[in-house]
Amino acid sequence: MKILVTGSKGFIGKNLVAELRNRGYENIFEVDIDTSKELLNVYSKECEFVFHLAGVNRPKDEKEFMEGNFGFTSELLDLLKKHNNNSPVLITSSIQAERDNAYGKSKKAGEDLIFNHAKEMDTKAIVYRLPNVFGKWSRPNYNTVVATYCHNIARNLEIQVNAPDAQLNLVYIDDVVEEFIGALEGIGTQNNEFYQIPIVHSIKLGELADLIRSFKASRKDLSVINMSDVLTKKMYSTYLSFLPEDDFSYFLKMNVDNRGSFTEFLRTPDRGQVSVNISKPGITKGNHWHHTKNEKFLVVSGDGLIRFRKMDESEIIEYKVSGEKLEVVDIPIGYTHSIVNTGSQDMVTVMWVNECFDPNKPDTYFLEV
Repeated sequence: MKILVTGSKGFIGKNLVAELRNRGYENIFEVDIDTSKELLNVYSKECEFVFHLAGVNRPKDEKEFMEGNFGFTSELLDLLKKHNNNSPVLITSSIQAERDNAYGKSKKAGEDLIFNHAKEMDTKAIVYRLPNVFGKWSRPNYNTVVATYCHNIARNLEIQVNAPDAQLNLVYIDDVVEEFIGALEGIGTQNNEFYQIPIVHSIKLGELADLIRSFKASRKDLSVINMSDVLTKKMYSTYLSFLPEDDFSYFLKMNVDNRGSFTEFLRTPDRGQVSVNISKPGITKGNHWHHTKNEKFLVVSGDGLIRFRKMDESEIIEYKVSGEKLEVVDIPIGYTHSIVNTGSQDMVTVMWVNECFDPNKPDTYFLEV
């Protein structure tokens, strides 16, 4: 199928084209502001489906709304008529089309053009009135408040939260693209004369700001974002896409001594914490037991020996471990335990514990194995 995509370099267009290619669509005619009239004419003749995503969101002058959202739509439809091309046309409108403002009026005018074109050409008009769309490759101070907040917070810039209780309805770019390709393949989600994105998220503006701030803070407090909440998961992915290119990494606090080091990596209130332990050759660590705290040890580099003994018994249980064969060892409660580096190089162990360390309640009691 030959697919025409206007606004192909924009936020939604770029994501759509990328996923169309991922799914094997090869004949994609990409049209953007720098595409020549001659090429647009050729594409309009040969295409078999149109994604009309080009539009104006934030012009310098309000009259540009009508020029960009109505004028170009009219030009495109005229070219399709000229070539007697009755390809289905999918257009991105806005929930603002119901409102009496310059942007809304221009979007409503574009909708009317599409519906009239569909009747005249006996084809399909697929009109989506989108709420706020967020996701990777969006532009701050242009596409959505999410992009602006992510961009600014990632760079320690101020954000404005003028109405913290204002409710936002949001759709995620991957869900939008999934729905658009569904429409292309004849399974779009229709609601009366319009189409809609089936997954819509709601959040207050103040909550959105706090959520994105928590993403930045997670690098310092080592917290893990709650990926079980669908909106949080999508928002965190979006935030990461706005990190400055010289700020992808961050350092952890290493507790270093002559035995090696111990470094916390991740902390969660309900899933415990993950740390990285490095032991020098011949070094033994541990020799303690816990009432309730339990751990998992995973040696990922080097060779070691993990030893156990019930606190009131003499029998010793041993596990040889190595980075050459990854093996998770559970540390049961009531057993004093130790881990010794038996190799000639540093031994690296990933350690998970079921609760974050609390200095006021360490639940750790010294006792040699």
